[in-house]
Amino acid sequence: MKITFYGHSCLLVEHGGKRVIIDPFLSGNPSSGVDPSDIRVDAVLLTHGHDDHLGDSVEIAKNNDCPIVANFELAGYCEQQGANVHAMNTGGAYSFDGFKVKFTLAFHGSSIRKGDQFLYAGQPAGILLTMGGKTLYHAGDTALFGDMKIIGELNTIDVAALPIGDNFTMGPEDAVIAAQWVRAKRVIPLHYNTFPVIEQDPERFVASLKEAGIEGTALAAGESIEL
Repeated sequence: MKITFYGHSCLLVEHGGKRVIIDPFLSGNPSSGVDPSDIRVDAVLLTHGHDDHLGDSVEIAKNNDCPIVANFELAGYCEQQGANVHAMNTGGAYSFDGFKVKFTLAFHGSSIRKGDQFLYAGQPAGILLTMGGKTLYHAGDTALFGDMKIIGELNTIDVAALPIGDNFTMGPEDAVIAAQWVRAKRVIPLHYNTFPVIEQDPERFVASLKEAGIEGTALAAGESIEL
């Protein structure tokens, strides 16, 4: 499994010729380092409907003639925008060609801003993505919650991608606890430094992980790791 970070909470994951992208907030994010038109994937996976996660999903799905995999309500919205979709929901799993997706709990909000209105976009989620015998846990935007222990008990988490920005999600201290609870072998920090209110020091977070006996890797936009 190869994982490439494209800023904020966006990860491109690939193995055996299959490629998926999670939460592609690219064109509105100056730190992404990639143009949505250059993305080639077999599926778009979404944790929730906020602008900094939904991002360029519809454009990417249309360009690649591939599905957006999201909760039922968010998938319905994307379908209304002309995208192919595969609707799922919390606790459900589905095996696609070359990869498996399971949606987990996440404690956050999920809506789509339209002018001065907010459209309901279903429940937020985390994603367990399995490719090539390896499992990535992308927590989405979430607080620390006790059932992360169950996620760790029921799954082998080869790498966990956890938000550390605080304010809207858990901060670095809670993210270290989350890494321990999900029994992650390795951690990638997400959702930090895109906006002033979520500024964090990712290397300090990695050092805290090391003290807890967990390997951490803070990726710059465009950087990759392989498992």
